[in-house]
Amino acid sequence: MRRVFFRTQITALIVALMVSAGCDKVRELIDSDANEGTTTSKSNSRSTSTPPTHTAARTGDTISVASFNIQVFGQSKLKKTDAMEVLAQIVRRFDVVAIQEIRSKKDNVIPDFVKLINSDGSQYHYVVGERLGRTVSKEQYAFIYDTTCLEVVPGSTYTVPDPGDKLHREPLATSFAARGTEQPFTFTLVNIHTDPDETKQELDALDDAFRYVQQKNPSEDDVIILGDLNVDERHLGELGQLPNITWVVSGVKTNTRLTKSYDNIVFDRAATNEYTGTWGVLNLMDTFDLSQKEALRVSDHMPVWAVFSSTEGALSEWLASLIEKPVLRIASSFEPCGREGEAPAEPRASGRFSARPEPRPPEDAGLDSE
Repeated sequence: MRRVFFRTQITALIVALMVSAGCDKVRELIDSDANEGTTTSKSNSRSTSTPPTHTAARTGDTISVASFNIQVFGQSKLKKTDAMEVLAQIVRRFDVVAIQEIRSKKDNVIPDFVKLINSDGSQYHYVVGERLGRTVSKEQYAFIYDTTCLEVVPGSTYTVPDPGDKLHREPLATSFAARGTEQPFTFTLVNIHTDPDETKQELDALDDAFRYVQQKNPSEDDVIILGDLNVDERHLGELGQLPNITWVVSGVKTNTRLTKSYDNIVFDRAATNEYTGTWGVLNLMDTFDLSQKEALRVSDHMPVWAVFSSTEGALSEWLASLIEKPVLRIASSFEPCGREGEAPAEPRASGRFSARPEPRPPEDAGLDSE
């Protein structure tokens, strides 16, 4: 199928030839990028303290992958009509969203949510994991994906084993394949929500989880860990020490209070060369014209996202395109696949929230039982 070693060597050869040939155009692009205030970090991500707010139109040749911790997503939140409308608009912006912190004794949360998402004619579906946790506060993971862009690989969903019992909530893995392309990008998403009190232990265990997913299906080299890591990119522990590991969020706050960077998307940059370099953090206040107190009624986290080519092994084409056009930059939004044309206007929430803030329940507060 795909051979990671071969692709890595080809990529290195292309870069080496470009450099050795004295590719002035590439140097000009790199220099101009630095002069315009964007930087290329160890992760090859481009970061600014405040991502630009322009809209990048979608043409169906890319896949947008997002991660979103929807704080205590249970029966109480389902009753908050305005908050749910904002959440539905958020998911419709992306092709697949990894959801963390589903907390309910009932099984209707994600089905009801997807029904709301599809009320405008969208065609999203979902995968939900088992309830996990060491206390009465059990949580579930989910993936919500646009079926016009993606399909789930049959039999690919499982809870990643944790034989050393180092993770409070073992990750949920599911593999996807892009639709509508001759060489579809296939990839495995690994959804994780670490315990905030044991981040060092859990980040040091996630490298084993990453390797396990890689080894479980050797023919699939594109493994992407994403979720609420409860640490920034400087504290990824042994996960961050894996060969060729990279992350997309760098230097940008991801919580709604704009004080911490907790959420990220992590993968092997040599294997997953479909990554376009475009990423962002969706600011709930700016995007939906909300006060911070209003945004906190939606969630105490903001979605983080990255864009990948829908064609398998697209780095060679991307490198070639650099000769003709500028590199991609951070964008705040784009048009989901299958909806080509003009970029949509920025959405607004349907109504205003009360200004009453809601404190985050402790980990042992139990499931949402309303």
